[in-house]
Amino acid sequence: MSFREEQYYASSKESFIKLEKDFKSHEGVDFNEYSSEEDLKKLWHDTLENGMHGLCFSMYEDQQKPGDVITIEQVERRIKIIKPYTKWVRSFSCIEGNEHIPRMAHKHGLKNMVGAWLSDDLEMNESEIEGLIQLAKEGCVDIAAVGNEVLYRNDLSLEQLLGYIKRVKEALPGMPVGYVDAYYEFSKHPELVEVSDVILANCYPYWEGCSIEHSLNHMQQMYGQAAHAANGKKVIITESGWPSKGESLRGAHSSEENAMKYFINAQAWSSKDDIDMFYFSSFDESWKVGAEGVVGAYWGLWDKHEKLKY
Repeated sequence: MSFREEQYYASSKESFIKLEKDFKSHEGVDFNEYSSEEDLKKLWHDTLENGMHGLCFSMYEDQQKPGDVITIEQVERRIKIIKPYTKWVRSFSCIEGNEHIPRMAHKHGLKNMVGAWLSDDLEMNESEIEGLIQLAKEGCVDIAAVGNEVLYRNDLSLEQLLGYIKRVKEALPGMPVGYVDAYYEFSKHPELVEVSDVILANCYPYWEGCSIEHSLNHMQQMYGQAAHAANGKKVIITESGWPSKGESLRGAHSSEENAMKYFINAQAWSSKDDIDMFYFSSFDESWKVGAEGVVGAYWGLWDKHEKLKY
């Protein structure tokens, strides 16, 4: 996900005010108590050691990018690194080595949200859908995510997307199936809510130019809007994070301090309110500078050399 003007689609002013009240239940950590850099780093490490619900898996080393075929050995090495800190792994594709991610995570006792990457390449979409179904039949999929930000990118029509989701649901009876997109897309498209078993929402205060001081409250409102659209269905935050380096966006400043604060607050709130969240991301990936600018390469908890950042 990258910058786009913030969008709100609550059904009325009154309902949006209610969202703000319902989802301001955690005010975040008082960082005045952690005035030194050493204190903040210790709190970040303590938060990481305490574990989290889920992590988005970053697969690519330097000089690698989507389209390259990645080995099972590389995937397993990185799974072993993140294993002590997370219960779930989220993957984004089912081809070109991405199929190794749920298999290795399953081997090491982790649960999987497995994504089929959909785009305007219909032939590639067939490979992704068949790959997802195969992985599920192997017992490596706990939640199936059919597409990621397809509507956000305008790659497929709503009708095409719904067709893929229904196809996976028919092939995998009993499997929780959903679709990942920006939180507000579920307010715009109630058909997505109707067809989905779970609502999979990406929530990025950074990409809406929000300051770190207001970022937790803004994420709570994002989650609240998705929950309002979900009509009682479970909402999972499938991506949220903060970059440690690179450009700033309006009031959102990329820095190591802000990245640590955001991670700490996100984990504290999601744990307290029992919200399933997949943090973005595990490792820094250099290839993302093309899509997002310099900031794209610095979303990881680990750096590109697989070392913890702080």
